[in-house]
Formats: sequence, structure tokens, C-alpha cells
Amino acid sequence: MKEFVEYIVKNLVDHPEKVEINEVGGTHTLIIELNVEKSDIGKIIGKKGKTINAIRTLLMSVASRNGVRVNLEILEENGESAE
Repeated sequence: MKEFVEYIVKNLVDHPEKVEINEVGGTHTLIIELNVEKSDIGKIIGKKGKTINAIRTLLMSVASRNGVRVNLEILEENGESAE
């Protein structure tokens, strides 16, 4: 899952070298924390949240095939959720 999100996000942002992805999860739920350059957050979210919703939809599709629930969170520099 981490590699899947990393591939998508790195192709959307201007600073792919600053993309950090962390997986936190238990047995049935996986939380993916995404940290990008501050100037790239808008590119990830998109107009009216369309881009992030599309990424989440793709991620949920892949996760359902593996029998896992997944949640994608965008983090700000201080580690808090940006949404």
C-alpha cells in the first residue's frame, strides 16, 4: 500500500524527494500518513478535494482486495492532520 501511494503522490508534486509516507496499523485497519512539502499540499488535495478523494478511492479499492480497511491522512509539518 505504501508503495502504491508513494508512486501516485510523487508524480503529482513538485518536490517528490520530500514526500514521506508512514504506515500505522493493526490487524484490520491501516492508517497511511502522508507528509509533503507545504507548497505541495494543494496539489495533493486538489480543487474541492477531488484529487485526494480520487487517491482515497483507489486506495480503498486496493485495500478491499486484500481484506483491509485503510485511511489516508495528510500531515502538516508539526505532525497534525491538515484536513
